[in-house]
Amino acid sequence: MKVNKYLVQIIIVFLCSSFMTMKWGFYAHKFINRIAIFTLPEEMIGFYKHHIHYLTENAVNPDRRRYAVEGEAPKHYIDIDVYGDSAIYTLPRYWDEAVETYTEDTLMAYGIVPWQINFIHYQLTDAFSIGDVDQIVRISADLGHYVADSNVPLHTTKNYNGQLTDQKGIHGFWESRLPELYHSSYNVFTGKAKYIDNVQLEAWKGVIQAHLALDSVLLFEKELSERISEDKKYTFEQRGQNTIKTYSKNFSNHYHKALNGMVERQMKRSIKMVGDIWYTCWVNAGQPDLNKLIDIPFTEEELAQRKQLLEEWKKQKYESRSHEH
Repeated sequence: MKVNKYLVQIIIVFLCSSFMTMKWGFYAHKFINRIAIFTLPEEMIGFYKHHIHYLTENAVNPDRRRYAVEGEAPKHYIDIDVYGDSAIYTLPRYWDEAVETYTEDTLMAYGIVPWQINFIHYQLTDAFSIGDVDQIVRISADLGHYVADSNVPLHTTKNYNGQLTDQKGIHGFWESRLPELYHSSYNVFTGKAKYIDNVQLEAWKGVIQAHLALDSVLLFEKELSERISEDKKYTFEQRGQNTIKTYSKNFSNHYHKALNGMVERQMKRSIKMVGDIWYTCWVNAGQPDLNKLIDIPFTEEELAQRKQLLEEWKKQKYESRSHEH
């Protein structure tokens, strides 16, 4: 097994170098999806590696839809602090209870990312159940994006870009500049994917952990800004044909050290959670043989029949459970 671990580490180093020119927004989402594939068991990894290009390149599709599709934006974040100081512990974990407590309009206004992860994990389970290859890879790519977003501290607050604390730009600093400069030194080996008993609660664990790191994200930048003058805080760099203003390498280095590995930890948590949820969906779908789906997808007629059977099975399962109470 040691050989496999070292092989994965070598692959990760290669993938890191191949992504070095990419920005965080695209870089991290693509990288997280790509590396999550290597956490999967033998029964899954062949199928996912076959679709590795799609899963990597389409990891950013939710962001592409964000400003074009109504209702997409709230799926990427949750402004926990609008619900009160202790909301991280008191917000209802399950959607129906949350809607009953706050109304759906309120939830959509302040973000639904932990619930979105749970919604989409059910969709992926259904796609596995009927062997819909297109849906499996599309939903897998999307799910990876939402999971990664949920692990970003600044995706858990109304002060998402430091606009309320005179720290405007900190979102891109944390998400883009730091990984751009330091990702090649990150160790993102996470081990094998494991089954999650309750995906909804697991999604909340990620959000809670990210939110608890928020104070450090804001405080350390504030303290450094008080010590380092603005002319040393920022610099100008050439990006293609454009000259942009960005955080200096010196300021970035101080901030990165102050965070003490936070960005690396959050990337690793994202990778682990993505792999775990993909695996959990596959198990819950009955562990279908994915190798049979690599080159022989079902026809549209066959998929329609399997979808119908799945809906009938789900209806019968729901009705039988109702009779138990």
